[in-house]
Amino acid sequence: MEAVARRLTGKNALVTGAARRIGRAISLALAREGANVALHYSSSEREIAELAAEIEGLGLQAVTLRADLSDPAELVGLVERARDALGKIEILVNNASIFPSDTLETIEIEGLERNLEINAWAPLVLTRSFAAQTERGHVVNLLDSRVSGFDSGHVSYILSKHVLAALTRMSALELAPGIAVNAVAPGLILPPAGKDEEYVDRLAQTIPLKRRGAPEDVAAAVVFLVTSAFVSGETIYVDGGRHLKENAPDGPDRNK
Repeated sequence: MEAVARRLTGKNALVTGAARRIGRAISLALAREGANVALHYSSSEREIAELAAEIEGLGLQAVTLRADLSDPAELVGLVERARDALGKIEILVNNASIFPSDTLETIEIEGLERNLEINAWAPLVLTRSFAAQTERGHVVNLLDSRVSGFDSGHVSYILSKHVLAALTRMSALELAPGIAVNAVAPGLILPPAGKDEEYVDRLAQTIPLKRRGAPEDVAAAVVFLVTSAFVSGETIYVDGGRHLKENAPDGPDRNK
């Protein structure tokens, strides 16, 4: 049997929020395609060490980089640290985000600023740093299927993701032709904090495909985008068709 060719052999990637959940799945998927991976994390030391060991077990390089994305010095230096460890970074996946609850009635400027700082400003700064050190490559931003509508229980969060969606399109134009910038918008994948698997399974009945997705579904979309030669400025919804019903006020909660 012939070995399957690895499409990212020799490439170096940086994934933010890599230690757990969707970030972990993306990191492993990139490594399985042959990429060396710089794994950003903030506090999940045990999980990031286990992930690095798993990637190294595939015969690839993995480096763990702790950084507080709200600290300007640590944010600005993250791509450079990744490059120092692996060489030129040709793939950037902006996955890290925060997901606090608030409504139009309870939203405060401090909360909005915090969401914008982590969920939109950090990806912008990292994309800028990424573009400064490579002429060709791919950026993928992680959005949310609810950017096609709204999320009345997480107002600051969804506003920040709308900003990131706009930044995705703007960056795709600004960084062309050498760098492609795209986004993936997950839907019902994992239970949010404080919820269990039963909660997700129940909500799965509200979406067109009547089932939940898996982190690997999101990772597969990321791999498609970073191996494509002719897609830029696009958002792939990995949500079982939920975005087609997104304006329904009683839709499922965000679940990244």
